[in-house]
Amino acid sequence: MSKLPAPLDRLPFPVIGSPLFIISNPKLVIAQCIAGVVGSMPALNARPAAQLEEWLIEITEALAAHNAAHPENPAAPFAINQIVHKSNERLMHDMALCVKYQVPIIITSLGAREDVNAAAHSYGGVVLHDVINNKHAHKAIEKGADGLIAVAAGAGGHAGVKSPFALVQEIRQWFDGPLVLSGSIATGGAVLAAQAMGADFAYIGSAFIATEEARAAEAYKQCIVDSDSDDIVYSNLFTGVHGNYLAPSIRAAGMDPEHLPVSDPTAMDFGSAKAWKEIWGCGQGIGAVTKVQPAGAYIAQLKREYAQAKARLLGA
Repeated sequence: MSKLPAPLDRLPFPVIGSPLFIISNPKLVIAQCIAGVVGSMPALNARPAAQLEEWLIEITEALAAHNAAHPENPAAPFAINQIVHKSNERLMHDMALCVKYQVPIIITSLGAREDVNAAAHSYGGVVLHDVINNKHAHKAIEKGADGLIAVAAGAGGHAGVKSPFALVQEIRQWFDGPLVLSGSIATGGAVLAAQAMGADFAYIGSAFIATEEARAAEAYKQCIVDSDSDDIVYSNLFTGVHGNYLAPSIRAAGMDPEHLPVSDPTAMDFGSAKAWKEIWGCGQGIGAVTKVQPAGAYIAQLKREYAQAKARLLGA
């Protein structure tokens, strides 16, 4: 395992909840953190932009109140995701608020920027950067990211195509810092497997869509419960970058998920909520999701499964 910087060195459970576009909100983030995993949300989920400050106040005050009342069981830190692609006109505004409220963890996606990393480091924040291959991983660290999120095949949203085995082992050949693995992780056994592979943390997103706190339509949550990996479609049609989506939502929008056209990648648009409301992003790990439940209950389930997986290995 890596030598981890604060606050990553004191997480009660090795899971980071991935930021879910539109879906993650303060209610979900707070529930995740209190249950012992890093809760996160995209800055762009706050609309209008002024709402982000309200949400940061809500999260920081709720977690501070919990920690004061439960010093023996403090909450995990939270993270804010920043899309650093040039299409995000709000980036500087949103980062200024992250600096003001000293967000413990910044997750950067779709580009690496030294100024964003420096802003987080100015108050002691940690930057984790999404990568889909080893080349991007090198660039992220060269530009000052503290850690990497290896987005492997099967992850929800803008996923890569590399096997998690290939991606983690290539990164670990040269990088000994914080490493998070994303891609079809939805059980405690998979969390342990990610650590055995060389990652420090597992990144879980799609399973949290099917929680009571998530800001997702009930039909979306139920679709995740009812679907499995056969229902996931990999396409770049909706944002210009390849990602994984639920086939039933594509059919509901009047399209054939098996015959989707290819989009022009130069016309990328990551800030539009419309496409993601109609076309539901999701990863391949949802076959393990069997019900909609509170985030805390799901995290408790992960912890039980993790302990059971460890016990099986030790007894083997």
